[in-house]
Amino acid sequence: MFHIALYEPEIAPNTGNIMRLCANNGCHLHLIEPLGFTLDEKKLKRAGLDYRDLNHVTLHQNYTAFLEAMAGKRIFSCTTKGSRPHTQCSYQAEDVFLFGPETRGLPDSVLEATPADQKIRIPMRPHSRSLNLSNSAAIISYEAWRQLDFAQGA
Repeated sequence: MFHIALYEPEIAPNTGNIMRLCANNGCHLHLIEPLGFTLDEKKLKRAGLDYRDLNHVTLHQNYTAFLEAMAGKRIFSCTTKGSRPHTQCSYQAEDVFLFGPETRGLPDSVLEATPADQKIRIPMRPHSRSLNLSNSAAIISYEAWRQLDFAQGA
């Protein structure tokens, strides 16, 4: 299936919502430290409900460790600075969707290292800044899963 990676997430309820999302669509969740909360935080547990046990969650010490673990996989940087709408890509199983922190997005160093055709964005109305992180992860991961005809889904 796909991978959703959160680069230095800051808001526990967003990560909890994404845990719940991953439990339902089969994505593997990757959390890249440092985190803006602890994994036992009450808000994280409340948002994720009882789905944490149904997830595949991997914690990476830093971005370099994450890249090593993802070697050989296509990594799509999900960003408002993307040049390509998320619907114009042909996704493959094991693709990785990388999202930045809620307040600042992915750093320039990550975006500069991402091939232009792998910087994707969700279309929005002019003058809109961004969508909520968990909503963005849902939109992109479900489009990718739809392209695979919801393989392994019910």
